[in-house]
This record gives sequence, structure tokens and C-alpha cells, in this order.
Amino acid sequence: MTPSHPAPAATFLRLEEITAANLDAALAIRILPEQEFAATPVVESLAEAYVHPGVAWPRLIVDGDRPVGFLMAFFDIDWNLDGSVIRSGLWRLNIAADEQGKGYGRFAVESVAAEIRRRGGDRLWVTWHPGEHGPRGFYLGLGFRDTGETSGGQTVGVLEL
Repeated sequence: MTPSHPAPAATFLRLEEITAANLDAALAIRILPEQEFAATPVVESLAEAYVHPGVAWPRLIVDGDRPVGFLMAFFDIDWNLDGSVIRSGLWRLNIAADEQGKGYGRFAVESVAAEIRRRGGDRLWVTWHPGEHGPRGFYLGLGFRDTGETSGGQTVGVLEL
């Protein structure tokens, strides 16, 4: 844990399943404008979750009673579409612009890692868009390594669990 990104107090921090009760809060999550090239809006992620039931795992990140971000994990996808490579990981991560740098992204990654471990996995996969305001430094700082692989123009990273 780096001093500039301490983890928030875990007693107030939790993931919530997206429901009718918190849908508007999830849809209201906005990242920094300069990050928009590298992230998918929550509404699009939720549409994808709808058409990928059992694979997509969308969650609202909540601190106390305050929504601070959104994540969507994926579990056991057929990476090469031929059954040769099955992966689980972090599909989407959106931390609200005014909540960044407070450890919520770290909490999100740790939560997905815990869920992958619970399901018997030993690696967490992620992709990120390259670029000056992209999340490369964030992921590398958490211990992900760049695999040298790309997917849809994005860098593929992996964290050994």
C-alpha cells in the first residue's frame, strides 16, 4: 500500500449488487474527462452484463452510504473463443472523479481477487487502454504485469493470486 493511496476503512466499504434501488447511483458515476477514452460508461457496462449473465459480475462500490465507483468482473470466459484459454478478471473499473486517489480502486481490485480465489482461480486478468491518462501505472503499482499480449487494442495484464 502506497502512502498516497491508502486503503479506505474497510468497515464502511462494500460492494453492492446492482438493483433497482441503486441503479441511478450506479449510472451517476462519472470519471475524469481525460480518462473517458480509457473507460466504458456504466450504462454500457450494465447492458453488457445483461447479455452476459453468469459471466459478468457488476457491482457498485459504496463507502458508508456514498457510491464511489463501479466495477464489473468476469468469470471463466473463453478468452480465445475456442475453449483453449479460460480467464477471470476485472472487466471494468470506474471510480468517481472526486473519489479517485483514496484507495477505492485498490479495494475494487482486491475484492475481485478475493472473489476469483473463492471460485478457485489463481490469476486476475485485466486490460487497459494505453495513453497518458490511462490506468497502466495504477495496475502496475498493484502488482499486475504486462503480459505483452493485446486484446482489442488494449494491453493485457495479469496478477498472480
